[in-house]
Amino acid sequence: MVFPDFTSRPKLVLFDVDGTLTPPRQNVTTEMIKFLGELKQKVTIGFVGGSDFAKINEQLAVDGRSVLDDFDFGFAENGLTAFRLGKPLATQSFINFVGEHKYKKLVNFILRYLSDLDIPIKRGTFVEFRNGMINVSPIGRNASKQERDDFEEYDKIHNVRTTFIEKLREQCQPENLDLNLTFSIGGQISFDVFPEGWDKRYCLTFVENEGFEEIHFFGDKTRAGGNDYEIYEDSRTKGHSVKSPAETISICTELFLR
Repeated sequence: MVFPDFTSRPKLVLFDVDGTLTPPRQNVTTEMIKFLGELKQKVTIGFVGGSDFAKINEQLAVDGRSVLDDFDFGFAENGLTAFRLGKPLATQSFINFVGEHKYKKLVNFILRYLSDLDIPIKRGTFVEFRNGMINVSPIGRNASKQERDDFEEYDKIHNVRTTFIEKLREQCQPENLDLNLTFSIGGQISFDVFPEGWDKRYCLTFVENEGFEEIHFFGDKTRAGGNDYEIYEDSRTKGHSVKSPAETISICTELFLR
């Protein structure tokens, strides 16, 4: 049975943020906000992003409103910061999970690797600590939009992030740090590091017992290694792979608004 809050909208539709609801690290368009308002009349909706809540709110909020005003569920950091009908749910902490000692060793290795990494440009904020993960960017999160675009193309050829992740996996083996971590490429310039099982599937723990008839997920990084892959492939969801916000609107219209 669907919980009373959602009886009139028994299907849940979850959306990745970058590349699905917005262009990467850009703000949502008025067209998308208008569309989501129409969609919310028919289905229950939620966002699932790897970024922290402040960044997601900056991207998706309009006219001084909170993003939580426009979504039934909100999941930042893959659901490690979670909201239901605007109210916060339980949270988890990456640093409490791995311990300060191992966390420090992990970050020290990352910084040493970055110092020896030769790529065309580097900016700033290479390691960003979040509540449920760390985000690592070889070029630095302070890169401009054009620099992000250029790095994304460079990375497609030189596999900077993939190679970095391989080295980190070696470092996390039992003979080294002995950490059971997942590495997930998302967006244009970075990858996320978090405990096994704390990928975007984590958000499903908050909704799988709500009684929804179906749970749909829309994302753009749905291939193996992308940060939408696990939830896209999960048996609890109906996954939809998109290449742009426009395609998100098109598929949702066909599925839910016809």
